[in-house]
Amino acid sequence: MLYSQTFSGGYLSISIHFISKQIISVCWDMIAYIIKTRDYTFTLMKKFSYLLIALFVSAIIVSCQKDDAINPNDKNTVTLEFDNRVGDQKLVLGTTTAKNALNEDFTVTRLNYFVSNISLKNENGEIVKFTDKYFLVKHSDPTSWLIKLDNVPAGNYNQVSYIIGVDSLKSVSDVSQRKGVLDPASYGDDNMYWSWNSGYIFFKMEGKSTAIPPNMMNTTEYQYHVGGFGGMTGKTPNNLKTITLPMTTTAQVRANTAPQIHIINDIQKVFSGVNQISIAKTYMVHAAEAGIPIGQNYAKSFIVDHVHNEKD
Repeated sequence: MLYSQTFSGGYLSISIHFISKQIISVCWDMIAYIIKTRDYTFTLMKKFSYLLIALFVSAIIVSCQKDDAINPNDKNTVTLEFDNRVGDQKLVLGTTTAKNALNEDFTVTRLNYFVSNISLKNENGEIVKFTDKYFLVKHSDPTSWLIKLDNVPAGNYNQVSYIIGVDSLKSVSDVSQRKGVLDPASYGDDNMYWSWNSGYIFFKMEGKSTAIPPNMMNTTEYQYHVGGFGGMTGKTPNNLKTITLPMTTTAQVRANTAPQIHIINDIQKVFSGVNQISIAKTYMVHAAEAGIPIGQNYAKSFIVDHVHNEKD
C-alpha cells in the first residue's frame, strides 16, 4: 500500500513513485531470499535494517517534496534588508573611519537614498512588480533599513531589481499625490528635495575628511547630493539608477515561508565603483551634472549577500 498512498495536495513527483516501487521490489526479494536460505535470524535482522533505512530516506524525500511544493494561490511577505557598510566594516555614523582608493580618509555623518520600482523575478522568468511604492532608506533610522513587500505570490525568486531615486512620472505629479516619504514638507533639516528644479535628491551622503583643502567656506565636510530625473521646467541629466541583483540562493516564498533578502551597500564604492573620486578635488556636489560620476559609482555598490528562508 505504500506506493499507492495519496497525500493531501497531490504534489508527489514521479521520482518518489519510482523509489517507492523499488522499495516494494526489495521487500519481495528479501522474502524470497530468506525462504531460500532459511537463515531466519541473522538474515532477517540484517535485511530488515536495510528496509528501515530505505523507508526512512523515502519518507524524508516525500516530506521535502511536499514542503517545497508551490501552491500558486499562496502568498507571503518578502523583506529587503539594506545593510550599509564601508568595505568590511559596519557603518556607524560619525565613527567609522575608512580610506578611499586614493588613500583619502573619510567618515560618514549622513546617508539617505530612495528605493522605488522594486521587482522580483522567479525561476520561470515571471516578474512581480511593486508599482507606486517608494521607500527612503536613512541610516540614522534602522526601521527604514527593512522594506516589506506584501502579497508576493508563492515561487522561487532568483533576482531582485529596484531604482535608486524617484521616477520622472512621480516627480512631476501633483504634490497631493506625493505623500509619506515623498512629502517635501516631511524632511525637516534633512532635506531630500530640490525646490529649484522640482526634483528629489536620490542619494545623499555627507561626512568629514582631512583631505579637504583650506577653502573660503572653512569647511572640512564633503556633501554629495545626487538627483536629476531629466528635469521638469528645464532639462537636466538623468541620474536614476536601476539596480539588478542576482541571488545565488533563491528566495522561496511559501504560505509558511517569508524570505528576507540581505542586501549590502558598500559605500566605499561611492568613491571608486566606476570613477575615481578625489575628496580633495570634489567635496561639494549639489547639482545633477556634477552628480553623474557619483551616481555611476553607487550603482555598483549593491550586492545580495544572502537570503533567509526560515519558515514562519
